[in-house]
Amino acid sequence: MDFVKEMRAKAASLQKKLVLPEGTEPRTVKAAAILMDQGLASSVTLLGNMEAVRAAASREGVKTEKVTLIDPANSSLLEHYANELYELRKHKGMTPEQAKIDIVDPLRWGAMMVHMGDADAMVAGAENTTGDVLRAGLAIIGTLPGLKTASSCIVMTGMDSSIDGAPLGKDGSLIFSDCAVIPDPTAEQLADIAESTAQSCREFLETEPAVALLSFSTRGSAKHDDVTKVQNAVEILKTRNPGFLFDGELQADAALVPSITEKKAPGSPVQGKVNTLVFPDLGAGNIGYKLVQRLGRADAFGPFLQGFAKPISDLSRGASVEDIVVTCAVTLSRAK
Repeated sequence: MDFVKEMRAKAASLQKKLVLPEGTEPRTVKAAAILMDQGLASSVTLLGNMEAVRAAASREGVKTEKVTLIDPANSSLLEHYANELYELRKHKGMTPEQAKIDIVDPLRWGAMMVHMGDADAMVAGAENTTGDVLRAGLAIIGTLPGLKTASSCIVMTGMDSSIDGAPLGKDGSLIFSDCAVIPDPTAEQLADIAESTAQSCREFLETEPAVALLSFSTRGSAKHDDVTKVQNAVEILKTRNPGFLFDGELQADAALVPSITEKKAPGSPVQGKVNTLVFPDLGAGNIGYKLVQRLGRADAFGPFLQGFAKPISDLSRGASVEDIVVTCAVTLSRAK
């Protein structure tokens, strides 16, 4: 699976609108021009003081004719967006006056563009922290209906395509979650993560998800609060009837090796089908994907945010121009 090629092709076919709040950040400015030149979006909007954005583009030798520039502080939509922010946050004590101040922050403005349908997706994080990006997204875009949790996933590709003669994941590709956002999720958060990751599997691997909720225990083989948490998450999922295959708690070998599944979890609905792994905490997820990436020589793409009502992505502050372009293409590929 050439994940990047497939996501670029999907983004190009969808022709959605992208907003990049960090409009004066040099790598972001370059990426915006590339996205338009390569036809990966119908429009790309850079946010910031107009003169500062143009100056940044000039320093990088980037022409902005194909890119839309918006200065939130001087936009004709300022009053409209401020009113919407007030309506969204007044239950948290937001005042109309404070909304007008807060909305000119580029991250909030970008999130509002997505919320209002003036953009289909937002990508940021080249100069803002993950926490800042998440807060803007949660406050304005919010999470998917029925979910309270935003999380992340990693797309792992290029792995050995079979175990016990059964295909591994989708053509050697798996989804790992959560690997970047929630350090110690509750049972309810784990259930939310499982649902979000199942949707990510559909979008990224284009196949129906089969989710394993991982633990150091399989079907009660060990007793510990951490095991109970995963067991409770599975019970929550059962009450939700989410519409995809899942099982847990499972050890990694019981999830991935059909012969071991049969011994440790006979009758498991995910036997030989697992394409999505939900880790019990951030430590396990982060360590797990990096071990597979380095020792298994697999390709790891992401982390990509999930669980939001509309597509939003966070960047590493060390991201290259190409990293930004790829993340934007992946995010645009998820836009409806």
